[in-house]
Amino acid sequence: MTAIFDIPTLHTPRLTLRAFRADDWDALAAMSADMAVMRFLGGRARTREEVWASMESALGQWALRGYGLFAVEADGVFAGRVGILHPADWPEPELAWTIASPFWGQGFATEAAQAVRDQAFGGYGFARLVSYILPENVRSQRVAAKLGAAREGTIALRGFEAEVWAQARPG
Repeated sequence: MTAIFDIPTLHTPRLTLRAFRADDWDALAAMSADMAVMRFLGGRARTREEVWASMESALGQWALRGYGLFAVEADGVFAGRVGILHPADWPEPELAWTIASPFWGQGFATEAAQAVRDQAFGGYGFARLVSYILPENVRSQRVAAKLGAAREGTIALRGFEAEVWAQARPG
């Protein structure tokens, strides 16, 4: 069976950003069951079925919008997801990152998000890109700041109040 759309593969010095595959399910399910990770992503663990549906949704966004989330690999091991999240109820495309807790503190979120940001502004021609970050999520605020993003205000999304961080254009 051939794909009806192409998802690029991006490379950074330490990471590979690629399309989700069925064999990512176990690692993504483990990350999505880790409350240290999920604390700022709805505040609850996800079931395996919800995780499968989220992979389907991520792939579907590529087909519908031409951009989306990537699976992140470090040394061939699934380390998280990073990309452009743009559900129907999001007012703007979001540069989003989620790294599995065993990979925290290594700069992977910043490295991967920078690659996606650069692709969004360069390759995809985005004029604007934001990140929605909960006020208590200091780690993600630090990533946004390292990327040159600036806090613009707040927005209510799916029952949560999030800060809006406008991403800086590279260069």
